[in-house]
Amino acid sequence: MSRVSIAVLASGRGTNFEALVHAARRPDLNGEVRLLVVNIADAPVLRHAEAEHVPAAIIPHRRFKTRAEFEQALIAELYHHNINLVCLAGFMRILSPVFVNAFENHIMNIHPSLLPMFAGLQGMQVHEAVLAAGVKVTGCTVHFVSTDVDAGPIIVQRAIPVRDADTAESLALRVLVEEHQAYAEAVKLFCTGRLHIEGKRVRIANVGGSPGA
Repeated sequence: MSRVSIAVLASGRGTNFEALVHAARRPDLNGEVRLLVVNIADAPVLRHAEAEHVPAAIIPHRRFKTRAEFEQALIAELYHHNINLVCLAGFMRILSPVFVNAFENHIMNIHPSLLPMFAGLQGMQVHEAVLAAGVKVTGCTVHFVSTDVDAGPIIVQRAIPVRDADTAESLALRVLVEEHQAYAEAVKLFCTGRLHIEGKRVRIANVGGSPGA
């Protein structure tokens, strides 16, 4: 099985990008992060890409008159690098159906809650909402991207307890640890051909290829 070419789209710090790069270097993952694309010219994640020797493309969305023009530039860059899997890692742009359909069932996103709870929120907003709601368990979700925000088929979820002493900041740090592991797991499942989408449900095949329980 040939190695899967992965691109990461990011706008910020890049901790999930770095975690994916390191995970992809394990021989059992069967993929390689071959491109970083950012829409912010000075995004901190660019420093990680340089340190990890991953090529980076800067495509600032503000240079384009319309979202359609911006996304066509993204698509062209990804096609140029023969990308098979697109991983969103703090990419602060909502993607239109044009982009989603261009890579249908080949785009993943990580969300810092147990979807469908707290969908549509971003970053620290999620953890603040978790504490305000008084839920006892939170976590993260890796899902395929659909044309509806945070509503695509769920691949992997990891849960942690919400502690009485938690703040939004402490919760964010603990969830981030789970994000790094969950994203690597989801990407490995994709790259080894074990994910099968049936409607809104993702079935995970066993190592031999037969459907899981």
